[in-house]
Amino acid sequence: MSSAKRPESGLRVGRLLKAHGLKGAIKLELYTDDPALRFVAGSVYTLQVPEESPWMGKTVTLKELKWYNDQAVVFLEGIDDRDAAESLVKAILWVDEDHDSRPVEEDAWYDYQLIGLTVRRNGLAVGTISRVDHFPSQDLLIVDTGDSEVLVPFVKAIVTGVDIESGTMDIDPPIGLFEEPVDDEPESADA
Repeated sequence: MSSAKRPESGLRVGRLLKAHGLKGAIKLELYTDDPALRFVAGSVYTLQVPEESPWMGKTVTLKELKWYNDQAVVFLEGIDDRDAAESLVKAILWVDEDHDSRPVEEDAWYDYQLIGLTVRRNGLAVGTISRVDHFPSQDLLIVDTGDSEVLVPFVKAIVTGVDIESGTMDIDPPIGLFEEPVDDEPESADA
């Protein structure tokens, strides 16, 4: 199974979990802290699905968001039965970002702003950010060094500066993240 393709820009707002009932409802995992803004009737979402999915390259439109036992459930236009709902399970929903209404937060960036940045260590380029992976404990920056991919935790202790305008990110990684650690112990001649 190939990896799921995602849009080049926009905001990831949710993931479809599983069918709910028989009339096309789908349980939703929220990736936004403002569902009232992101899940309004008529909202259109780009789908991130595996390349072989019949939904590849398509969008869906929200009819309604409801809450059942503190679980978000969506109803989408054209998804009217359980089989159709199940065909969308695990799809990630993306919306286009409205640049004018985005609040400016210090030290907060969208994935599309970070992808393509040149990563520098001590002022020297070590690679380019190819993607951002999100996990419950922290986000990981995937840095393409040309020879390999390096997973860099997106934490202040390592990422010392981000300059979107200049297209750079400065890092201070621990020894061994970008190179093999040097063994300071001399080899024993007694072997």
